[in-house]
Order: sequence, then structure tokens, then C-alpha cells
Amino acid sequence: MIIGTAGHIDHGKTTLVRALTGTDTDRLPEEKRRGISIELGFAFMDTPCGERIGFVDVPGHERLVHTMLAGATGMDHALLLVAADDGVMPQTREHLAVLSLMGLPHATVVITKADRVDIDRLRVVEQEVRDLLAPTPLADAAIFAVSAPTGQGVDALREHLYQVSERSRAARPAQDASAQGFRLAVDRAFTLDGVGTVVTGTVHAGSVSVGEELVLVPGHAGIRVRVRSVHAQSRSADGAYRGQRCALGLAGLSRELVHRGSWLVTPELELQTDRIDVELTLWHGEDRPLKSGTPVQVHIGAASVLGTVAILDAESIAPGGSAVAQLVLREPIGTWHGDRLVLRDASASRTIAGGKVLDPFAPVRYRRTPERLAALSALQLPRFEDRLAGILSAAPLGVDLGRFAKAQGLRILASEFTGATRVGDWLIAADHAVAAQNAAIGALSAFHEKHPDELGPDLARLRRLALPRAPEPLFRAWIAALRAQGRVGVLGACAHLPAHAVKLSATEERISQRLGPALSAAGFEGAWARDLARDSGEGEALVRTTLSRLAQRGELHQVVKDLFYPASTMAELATLVRDLAARDGEVTAASFRDATYLGRKRAIQILEYLDRLGMLHRVGDVHRLRKDSRLFTDESVTA
Repeated sequence: MIIGTAGHIDHGKTTLVRALTGTDTDRLPEEKRRGISIELGFAFMDTPCGERIGFVDVPGHERLVHTMLAGATGMDHALLLVAADDGVMPQTREHLAVLSLMGLPHATVVITKADRVDIDRLRVVEQEVRDLLAPTPLADAAIFAVSAPTGQGVDALREHLYQVSERSRAARPAQDASAQGFRLAVDRAFTLDGVGTVVTGTVHAGSVSVGEELVLVPGHAGIRVRVRSVHAQSRSADGAYRGQRCALGLAGLSRELVHRGSWLVTPELELQTDRIDVELTLWHGEDRPLKSGTPVQVHIGAASVLGTVAILDAESIAPGGSAVAQLVLREPIGTWHGDRLVLRDASASRTIAGGKVLDPFAPVRYRRTPERLAALSALQLPRFEDRLAGILSAAPLGVDLGRFAKAQGLRILASEFTGATRVGDWLIAADHAVAAQNAAIGALSAFHEKHPDELGPDLARLRRLALPRAPEPLFRAWIAALRAQGRVGVLGACAHLPAHAVKLSATEERISQRLGPALSAAGFEGAWARDLARDSGEGEALVRTTLSRLAQRGELHQVVKDLFYPASTMAELATLVRDLAARDGEVTAASFRDATYLGRKRAIQILEYLDRLGMLHRVGDVHRLRKDSRLFTDESVTA
């Protein structure tokens, strides 16, 4: 368990921790000289039942609230200190706001320097504290009067903390290392001779062991480090788990890459985001509502970053009220569902709001739709199973399970889901799947009515007509299911209703047979309608009509006007494109030209056609393979 101190400067936080643990947490020469805490300090205390309590001693100066916040987000319990001679002071109020807004469930109030005042003064201060706590979630906090130098009340406080630790241990959920990913919020980094880079922080979730690989986020994509050594609660250990102070010796990481605000996480949890959806509560002491567009300082984990608030389900948040909001950040951070956060005003002069992260993958568009607000409501539920069920109910286009698990801080999800269908990495509620399939049928019917002479739209176009926001793998899975049910036909790249087909006349059928060998022999160059007409001795108009009919049936691909490729040749070209993308990460006109021995113009025409089909998408002068595209593969419903 981690216990953090809080309170005004010079109210005895460091002195009390030293009385409880025997450790002086002021380690810097500047701290010794000035007699105040400047950086986070750490100490530990063993309980009679074998547990080890970690203490995070935070600065009390108003200019160091950002440092206090770096240590506060990992606390399980807090000691709010109030000096008997001073009473409640400005930083007492702000630190209380931080603890309350972060959702800390329990705290203990310690009235320090009790030896300096009489009993009447102690009663006045205690009542002052009770009045201060009354409108907060910590209203029932136990209060102890102590004097650290004389030892008055210290033993009683220590015994109380033993009991708090035991209750916390009994209530702690069993660790599920197979599901919960490891996350350490880094608050300090340094180098040691013979060890290398060492980072310290509070373990927010999961567990880690010596020899495991971790990823540093944000801003260091692909950098993996190996855990060389572990110190948990200031003891050498084989591993560490949630709720412990932890120091990790790391191999493969330069000290310059890691700083306060970084995270070390299980590789499956690697993410960074500059847009998060959150549940916010405005501090009751604020004198004006919180409105969209307000600039703020956002504190999450040990990180601090500038951001802007967008209220999603209301016009504003009244003092003491709550709402869901989106925070748009100036730079990316690492964060996951359930992480606690605090907002300070843009000048960092006061704490104004707090809450928790609902979704680190907040959308840029459609963020206030009824479906999205219903999903955010579901994400506020305490049980994971209820959150997933609520999300499925609110998501007509299903849930990307890998992305959802990562956002929730989970390495894996169960393979069985009641009342929903799993399609690859996607999960969709049964009623939503039926509605989506019906939308595809309706779009096909409307297309046939408007274009009776065409076989049907290609699948990319059908997705744009029916369900433009549907992920392509999920959409193709729905089409495959409709095809298996006999409700949709697919020929080449085109979908159609079974009752609708483009039929060739006897003359067109004859010409089709004559053109087949020439089309196949044309290879990657393709065949022009006029050349096919000339070589076959058929009329150019009739040949052009026949080729158009075959393209409508999905048997040919018309790359540009009058230039045709048979489906087998286009599949070969698509395979070359996939190979180039796998090798280089992208496809350029030059690399495709060299691979196919085509001219630059023809190479560009083919790549642009694959863009239109939805297999590629162009970014500047290069083409990139769409990750969700299955066109011209064995998994494609068009194969």
C-alpha cells in the first residue's frame, strides 16, 4: 500500500514520516539547507502482519503543486496534515481538493505540532478541519493529534495505519497476471554504476518480473527494454505488483530518453494519445462554471501537459457538478481507462477539477452523438463485463477488441461473449449485425433500381453507400455471411442481389470467348478496346459494349477508359503490390514500375485504380496498403 502526505508547507509532513519510519525523506542538499521538501521523498514501514507500507512525502509549497501531483496519483491512502498553531492554510485547501477530485477513497487527518497549543486550540482546529472536509468525499476521515518530536500520538497513528493497510490488503483483488497489463508511472530516473538506467515510480496495474520486456511511452515507439533488476518497497525482489513503490534496473534504455511523466508498460498496452474522453467533477469551491474551450493544465500519472476542455453532454459544468468531457492535449501522453486526473487552471495557480479517464482513444468526429454518449456512460460502470456489454449495446458498428483491451489496460480478453458475434478482432451485438446486413441489402436494392444495366457496386463502393463508418474487415465479414446465406452474390469485385445479374447476349457471349485469349496474353500492359476490336475483326462499338458488360459482371477490371485487365492478371498485380508494401512499408510509382517492367504512366494508372478499389490509399507521392483490406487475397470474399 502507498500512503502519501499532503498539506501546507512547514506543517510537519517530512518530520512525521521520519517519526513513523525512521527515514528522512529530504535527500537533496537544497532541501537540507532550506528545511523544506522540494522533490518527492520516499520511506517505508513494515507492519506486524508482514506487509510493507510505502510513504510518498510531497512538497507543500504552492509553487511545487505540480510535484505534489506527480506523487499523488499513485496513492492508496493519504495523510492530510494541519499544524495546530497555524490551522487550515491555503495549501491545505488545495491539497484537499487534489485528494478529493482524484477520487481517493480514504484519508487520515493529522493535526501536527500538538505540543505547541492547549486543548482548546486543538478542539478549534479539529472543528475547522471537520468543516473543511464536510462537503468532500473525505468527510468521515479519522483525525489524530500528534507531536512528532515528542512522540505524542505517533504510536496511535502508526497502529491506525497498520489497520488501514490490513483492510486494504483484504480488499485488494487477486492479481490476474494473464489479463492485467503492467504499468509503472515514472517519477524519477537516474544511472547507477554497474546497473545502468534505473527508474522509480508507483505500479498502477499488473505485475512485472526480472527478465521481462517493457515498452517506454510516450514518444518512443518500438523501444523495448529488459528488466534487469527489481526493488519493490525498497527491497530487492524477483518482481513487483500493483500498489507498490518500485525501482527497475533496465537494460537497453538510455537515461536521456526517460523522464518524469513517462510510463513503462507491457508491450500489449503500448499507446500514446493527445485526445482523451474523461469524467470530470468541478471543485465545489470554484466560483464559475467550467465551459468548453477552457485551457487547463492536465495532470495524469506523473505527467503534466497543457490541454483544452470540450464538454460533451452539457453546456458547462457547475461547481460541484460532473459531466463527461474531452481533453485535447498539446502533446501526447500515456494513459488508460480508470486513470485518475487533476485539472489546474492554465496559469497553474489553482486546482479546479478532477476525475478519471474513460477512453484514451477519443474520437475527433461524432464525439457528441447519442451513440457516443451512451458508450461513455457505459465506460463509467465499475465492472469490466458491464462496460463491455454497454459498449456493445451502444456501438452499431461493433467493437475492436484489441483496441478496447488496450484502452482498458488488459493484455487479453476472454474468447467467449454472450449475445455477440466475434469476427476476427471485432465483436458486434447480434441485433446490430442484423441491422448492418439489412443496410447492405437495402443499399444494393437501391443501386440496382438506379443502375439496372450494371451488375452492382464494388465492395468498397457498397461500403460507402451502406455503412461508410464500418471497418472494412467487419463489413466484408457481413457480406461473406450474406453470401453464405444466399442473400447476396459476389462476382469479381462486385456485389449484387441474387435476382439481379448482367446477362450477355448471344453475340456478346461469342465476342467474349474470342477476346479471352488476347486479354490474358496482354499481361501487365492490359488491353485497349480498339486493339482488341482490330485484332478480333469485330466492330469497335460492339467490342467496347461487351467489355463494359464483362467489367460490370466483375470478370474484367477497367483501369482507365477502354483499358481492361482480366481478374487473374489484376490479382497478380495486387500480389506484387502487397509484396512491395511488406518490404518497404509503402509503394511508389517507381518501385511498382520496376517490379512490373511497366512504364511510369501505366504504373500510376494501376496504383490509382487500386486506390479507388480501397486496397491502397495515397499519402503524398506514395501509396500505402490499407491494413483492413482483404482485396485479392485468399481471405477476400471476392476471391
